[in-house]
Amino acid sequence: MPKQKDLKRLIRSRMKKTGEAYTAARLQLLKKSEPKSNYAEVAGMSDDSISKRTGRTWAQWLGVLDAARASEKTHREIAEYVSSLGTPAWWSQMVTVGYERIRGLRDRGQRRGGGYEATKSRTFNVPVERLFDAFANARIRRRWLAAKITVRRATPHRSMRVTWDDGAPVQVGFISKGAAKSAVAVAHQKLPNRSAADAMKKVWSEHFERLGQLLS
Repeated sequence: MPKQKDLKRLIRSRMKKTGEAYTAARLQLLKKSEPKSNYAEVAGMSDDSISKRTGRTWAQWLGVLDAARASEKTHREIAEYVSSLGTPAWWSQMVTVGYERIRGLRDRGQRRGGGYEATKSRTFNVPVERLFDAFANARIRRRWLAAKITVRRATPHRSMRVTWDDGAPVQVGFISKGAAKSAVAVAHQKLPNRSAADAMKKVWSEHFERLGQLLS
Protein backbone atom coordinates (compact mmCIF):
# COMPACT_ATOMS: atom_id res chain seq x y z
CA MET A 1 0.00 0.00 0.00
CA PRO A 2 2.70 2.61 0.82
CA LYS A 3 4.36 1.91 -2.53
CA GLN A 4 1.06 2.51 -4.33
CA LYS A 5 0.57 5.81 -2.48
CA ASP A 6 4.11 6.89 -3.36
CA LEU A 7 3.51 6.01 -7.00
CA LYS A 8 0.28 7.98 -7.12
CA ARG A 9 2.02 10.97 -5.55
CA LEU A 10 4.77 10.83 -8.18
CA ILE A 11 2.23 10.49 -10.96
CA ARG A 12 0.28 13.55 -9.82
CA SER A 13 3.51 15.50 -9.48
CA ARG A 14 4.51 14.61 -13.05
CA MET A 15 1.03 15.52 -14.33
CA LYS A 16 1.40 19.02 -12.90
CA LYS A 17 4.82 19.46 -14.49
CA THR A 18 4.10 17.99 -17.93
CA GLY A 19 0.34 18.31 -18.38
CA GLU A 20 0.14 14.61 -19.22
CA ALA A 21 -2.95 12.53 -18.54
CA TYR A 22 -2.81 10.19 -15.54
CA THR A 23 -2.26 7.06 -17.65
CA ALA A 24 0.51 8.67 -19.72
CA ALA A 25 2.31 10.01 -16.64
CA ARG A 26 2.05 6.61 -14.94
CA LEU A 27 3.47 4.87 -18.00
CA GLN A 28 6.49 7.17 -18.19
CA LEU A 29 7.31 6.61 -14.52
CA LEU A 30 6.99 2.85 -14.87
CA LYS A 31 9.21 2.85 -17.97
CA LYS A 32 11.98 4.63 -16.06
CA SER A 33 12.00 2.14 -13.19
CA GLU A 34 11.45 -1.05 -15.18
CA PRO A 35 14.42 -3.43 -15.73
CA LYS A 36 14.40 -4.53 -19.39
CA SER A 37 15.67 -7.99 -18.52
CA ASN A 38 12.34 -8.75 -16.85
CA TYR A 39 10.14 -8.17 -19.90
CA ALA A 40 9.73 -11.85 -20.78
CA GLU A 41 9.29 -12.88 -17.14
CA VAL A 42 6.60 -10.28 -16.48
CA ALA A 43 4.84 -10.95 -19.78
CA GLY A 44 4.83 -14.70 -19.16
CA MET A 45 6.38 -15.68 -22.48
CA SER A 46 9.97 -15.82 -23.74
CA ASP A 47 11.44 -13.43 -26.29
CA ASP A 48 12.24 -16.39 -28.56
CA SER A 49 8.61 -17.52 -28.67
CA ILE A 50 7.10 -14.08 -29.18
CA SER A 51 9.63 -13.02 -31.83
CA LYS A 52 9.31 -16.28 -33.76
CA ARG A 53 5.52 -15.97 -34.00
CA THR A 54 5.14 -12.19 -34.34
CA GLY A 55 8.44 -10.96 -35.76
CA ARG A 56 9.16 -8.72 -32.76
CA THR A 57 10.76 -9.13 -29.34
CA TRP A 58 9.07 -7.73 -26.22
CA ALA A 59 11.29 -4.64 -26.29
CA GLN A 60 10.30 -4.02 -29.90
CA TRP A 61 6.61 -4.51 -29.16
CA LEU A 62 6.85 -2.05 -26.29
CA GLY A 63 8.34 0.52 -28.63
CA VAL A 64 5.59 0.00 -31.23
CA LEU A 65 2.72 0.02 -28.73
CA ASP A 66 4.03 2.90 -26.65
CA ALA A 67 4.31 4.96 -29.83
CA ALA A 68 0.64 4.16 -30.51
CA ARG A 69 -0.24 5.22 -26.92
CA ALA A 70 -1.60 1.74 -26.29
CA SER A 71 -1.54 2.24 -22.51
CA GLU A 72 -4.50 4.60 -22.96
CA LYS A 73 -6.51 2.10 -25.00
CA THR A 74 -8.80 -0.75 -23.98
CA HIS A 75 -7.70 -4.37 -24.24
CA ARG A 76 -9.78 -4.85 -27.36
CA GLU A 77 -8.36 -1.75 -29.03
CA ILE A 78 -4.79 -2.86 -28.34
CA ALA A 79 -5.49 -6.38 -29.66
CA GLU A 80 -7.09 -4.98 -32.82
CA TYR A 81 -4.10 -2.72 -33.41
CA VAL A 82 -1.64 -5.59 -32.91
CA SER A 83 -3.72 -7.72 -35.30
CA SER A 84 -3.71 -4.92 -37.90
CA LEU A 85 0.08 -5.23 -38.01
CA GLY A 86 -0.28 -8.75 -39.41
CA THR A 87 -0.16 -10.71 -36.14
CA PRO A 88 -2.24 -13.92 -35.97
CA ALA A 89 -5.33 -13.72 -33.74
CA TRP A 90 -4.03 -15.90 -30.90
CA TRP A 91 -0.70 -14.08 -30.83
CA SER A 92 -2.40 -10.70 -30.93
CA GLN A 93 -3.94 -11.63 -27.59
CA MET A 94 -0.61 -12.86 -26.22
CA VAL A 95 1.14 -9.63 -27.21
CA THR A 96 -1.67 -7.54 -25.75
CA VAL A 97 -1.72 -9.39 -22.43
CA GLY A 98 2.07 -9.30 -22.19
CA TYR A 99 2.14 -5.57 -22.89
CA GLU A 100 -0.55 -4.90 -20.29
CA ARG A 101 1.39 -6.89 -17.70
CA ILE A 102 4.69 -5.14 -18.44
CA ARG A 103 3.09 -1.71 -18.35
CA GLY A 104 1.27 -2.44 -15.08
CA LEU A 105 -2.21 -2.29 -16.62
CA ARG A 106 -3.05 -5.66 -15.15
CA ASP A 107 -1.56 -7.99 -12.57
CA ARG A 108 -0.20 -11.41 -13.53
CA GLY A 109 -3.25 -13.62 -13.95
CA GLN A 110 -5.65 -10.65 -13.89
CA ARG A 111 -7.77 -9.40 -16.75
CA ARG A 112 -8.26 -5.71 -17.49
CA GLY A 113 -11.88 -5.94 -16.27
CA GLY A 114 -10.72 -7.05 -12.83
CA GLY A 115 -11.35 -10.80 -13.12
CA TYR A 116 -8.55 -13.37 -13.12
CA GLU A 117 -7.38 -16.07 -15.49
CA ALA A 118 -5.03 -19.03 -15.28
CA THR A 119 -2.59 -19.53 -18.14
CA LYS A 120 -0.52 -22.63 -18.75
CA SER A 121 1.49 -23.98 -21.66
CA ARG A 122 3.33 -27.21 -22.40
CA THR A 123 5.42 -28.61 -25.24
CA PHE A 124 4.97 -32.22 -26.36
CA ASN A 125 7.03 -34.39 -28.68
CA VAL A 126 4.21 -34.99 -31.15
CA PRO A 127 3.04 -33.26 -34.35
CA VAL A 128 0.56 -30.44 -33.84
CA GLU A 129 -2.12 -32.47 -35.64
CA ARG A 130 -1.98 -35.16 -32.97
CA LEU A 131 -1.92 -32.63 -30.13
CA PHE A 132 -4.95 -30.82 -31.53
CA ASP A 133 -6.80 -34.12 -31.94
CA ALA A 134 -6.23 -34.91 -28.25
CA PHE A 135 -8.38 -31.85 -27.47
CA ALA A 136 -10.86 -32.01 -30.33
CA ASN A 137 -11.66 -35.74 -30.22
CA ALA A 138 -14.06 -36.32 -27.31
CA ARG A 139 -13.12 -40.00 -26.96
CA ILE A 140 -9.41 -39.21 -26.66
CA ARG A 141 -10.05 -36.15 -24.50
CA ARG A 142 -11.90 -38.17 -21.86
CA ARG A 143 -8.76 -40.25 -21.31
CA TRP A 144 -6.75 -37.31 -19.93
CA LEU A 145 -9.08 -34.38 -19.17
CA ALA A 146 -11.02 -34.96 -15.94
CA ALA A 147 -13.65 -32.34 -16.72
CA LYS A 148 -16.55 -31.97 -19.11
CA ILE A 149 -16.10 -29.23 -21.69
CA THR A 150 -18.09 -27.92 -24.63
CA VAL A 151 -16.18 -26.94 -27.76
CA ARG A 152 -17.61 -23.65 -29.04
CA ARG A 153 -15.28 -22.96 -31.94
CA ALA A 154 -12.21 -24.62 -33.40
CA THR A 155 -9.68 -23.78 -36.09
CA PRO A 156 -7.89 -27.05 -36.87
CA HIS A 157 -4.34 -27.23 -35.52
CA ARG A 158 -4.41 -23.55 -34.46
CA SER A 159 -6.98 -22.60 -31.81
CA MET A 160 -10.07 -23.61 -29.89
CA ARG A 161 -12.66 -21.92 -27.69
CA VAL A 162 -14.34 -24.09 -25.10
CA THR A 163 -16.63 -23.76 -22.08
CA TRP A 164 -15.60 -25.48 -18.84
CA ASP A 165 -18.09 -27.56 -16.86
CA ASP A 166 -18.83 -24.57 -14.59
CA GLY A 167 -19.41 -22.20 -17.50
CA ALA A 168 -15.97 -20.55 -17.50
CA PRO A 169 -14.54 -19.82 -20.96
CA VAL A 170 -11.18 -21.32 -21.93
CA GLN A 171 -9.04 -20.20 -24.87
CA VAL A 172 -6.66 -22.81 -26.33
CA GLY A 173 -3.87 -22.16 -28.81
CA PHE A 174 -1.70 -24.69 -30.66
CA ILE A 175 1.78 -24.11 -32.06
CA SER A 176 3.76 -26.35 -34.39
CA LYS A 177 7.44 -26.52 -33.50
CA GLY A 178 8.45 -28.89 -36.26
CA ALA A 179 7.47 -32.25 -37.68
CA ALA A 180 7.50 -33.99 -34.29
CA LYS A 181 7.09 -31.24 -31.69
CA SER A 182 4.25 -28.89 -30.78
CA ALA A 183 2.94 -26.80 -27.91
CA VAL A 184 -0.42 -25.90 -26.44
CA ALA A 185 -1.30 -22.83 -24.37
CA VAL A 186 -4.52 -22.39 -22.40
CA ALA A 187 -6.11 -19.32 -20.83
CA HIS A 188 -8.79 -20.31 -18.31
CA GLN A 189 -10.84 -17.15 -17.78
CA LYS A 190 -13.41 -15.55 -15.44
CA LEU A 191 -11.88 -16.82 -12.22
CA PRO A 192 -12.88 -14.87 -9.07
CA ASN A 193 -9.46 -14.15 -7.55
CA ARG A 194 -5.72 -14.89 -7.69
CA SER A 195 -6.06 -17.93 -5.40
CA ALA A 196 -8.56 -19.48 -7.79
CA ALA A 197 -6.26 -18.69 -10.72
CA ASP A 198 -3.27 -20.28 -8.97
CA ALA A 199 -5.35 -23.36 -8.12
CA MET A 200 -6.58 -23.72 -11.70
CA LYS A 201 -3.04 -23.38 -12.99
CA LYS A 202 -2.10 -26.42 -10.88
CA VAL A 203 -5.13 -28.26 -12.22
CA TRP A 204 -3.97 -27.65 -15.78
CA SER A 205 -0.49 -28.87 -14.85
CA GLU A 206 -2.06 -32.14 -13.71
CA HIS A 207 -4.11 -32.37 -16.92
CA PHE A 208 -0.99 -31.81 -19.00
CA GLU A 209 0.88 -34.52 -17.07
CA ARG A 210 -1.85 -37.02 -17.98
CA LEU A 211 -1.89 -35.78 -21.54
CA GLY A 212 1.86 -36.24 -21.78
CA GLN A 213 1.60 -39.82 -20.55
CA LEU A 214 -1.13 -40.53 -23.10
CA LEU A 215 0.79 -39.02 -26.00
CA SER A 216 4.00 -40.86 -25.11
